[in-house]
Amino acid sequence: MAKDKQYGSTLTRDEPAAKTMATSPVAPKTVSTRSSVTESTRRDVAAAAAMPFGRQNYILLLAGIGIILAGFFIMSLDKEEFGFGFLGLTLGPIVVMSGFVVEFFAILVKPKA
Repeated sequence: MAKDKQYGSTLTRDEPAAKTMATSPVAPKTVSTRSSVTESTRRDVAAAAAMPFGRQNYILLLAGIGIILAGFFIMSLDKEEFGFGFLGLTLGPIVVMSGFVVEFFAILVKPKA
C-alpha cells in the first residue's frame, strides 16, 4: 500500500491507478491498465526461452549417438588385419557419418510448439 502524500488517499492492489490520476488536477485523457500481451502468451514465450530443444530434438540426438556407436561397433567387427576389410573401411564409416548427419539435423530442427 502506498500513501499518496499530496491527496491523502491510500491505494491498494485492487484499485486501479487511474482512480488517483482522476483526482489529480491534471488528469490524463486515457489510462490503459491492460497489457497488450496476454498471460498465456507470456508463459509460451518464457517456456520457449527456457528450453532451446524440444522432445523431438532430444530423441533425435539420442538416436544419432546410437547410430554413431553402432558404426564404431561395426568397424570393430572387421576380421581383417588393422581393420582393412569391408566393415572397417566402408560400412562402418558410412554408418558413423550417417549418425553425424542425424545429429546435425537434430540440432537444427525447430522444436514443435
